[in-house]
Amino acid sequence: MLTTNGASYIKAENLNVGYDNEVVVADASFELSPGEAFALIGTNGSGKSTLLKTIVGLLPPLGGRLSVFGMPPGKNHARIAYLGQFHHSGFVLPLRAIDIVRMGRFPLRGLWRPMSRLDDEIVISAMRAMGIENLADSPLRSLSGGQQQRTYLAQVLAHQADLLVLDEPTSGLDAGGRELFLHAINDELYRGASVITATHDIQEEAALCQQVMLLARRVVAIGAPQEVLTPEALLKTFGIVVTGDKYLQVLETKHGHGSTGRQGLNKEGR
Repeated sequence: MLTTNGASYIKAENLNVGYDNEVVVADASFELSPGEAFALIGTNGSGKSTLLKTIVGLLPPLGGRLSVFGMPPGKNHARIAYLGQFHHSGFVLPLRAIDIVRMGRFPLRGLWRPMSRLDDEIVISAMRAMGIENLADSPLRSLSGGQQQRTYLAQVLAHQADLLVLDEPTSGLDAGGRELFLHAINDELYRGASVITATHDIQEEAALCQQVMLLARRVVAIGAPQEVLTPEALLKTFGIVVTGDKYLQVLETKHGHGSTGRQGLNKEGR
């Protein structure tokens, strides 16, 4: 059950994040309230994953202040569902898709406590939401990359966490998978959960999120999508100028010495 008490789920003040005392992103300040979606947008290496790992407690902050549910990060694992870019559990043991999704219930029930009928219903509902109910008994190793990603997203949904922290959640998904993901996230926001996502996908996040942060190993801009996703800010973030309501048409790429060249952009901004 979600408990808010009117407080922000995440609050960062002049936060520095990085590895081995090397700052990757400095002076980041933002808040995430219950029921809000927040996107970190930037290229690979821009600091998105580093910031997410700091929020969930996998990396220590290097400066400033960061609280998650009013406490230091890493103190509320049961309330957070984290999806990283790399998954190992399905390749160590011969696990089925449904076994992976059931792991989403472990933070709430513990590893050894038997699954209840309600747990089973939640697991099946999460698999249905991602369109993989028919793959429940399939070995994870036999699934395509997109099907595996749907499975891990279903695991996140099965957690029914207060805060979803998602690193490139639509990576490898086809159009149908992306559509299911967006519907599922809207349902999560409706029940009061908050979502913070690292992504390249400008179009989807512009439609989904109340706030976006553009990163390029620094905070380029932060605010509402309609205010932040400007050609000037995207040029600083991606090195390209884009235009149009869907933020997909690239006008020109800035090279050195004032020269320009035209370039295409797919939905991941790559």
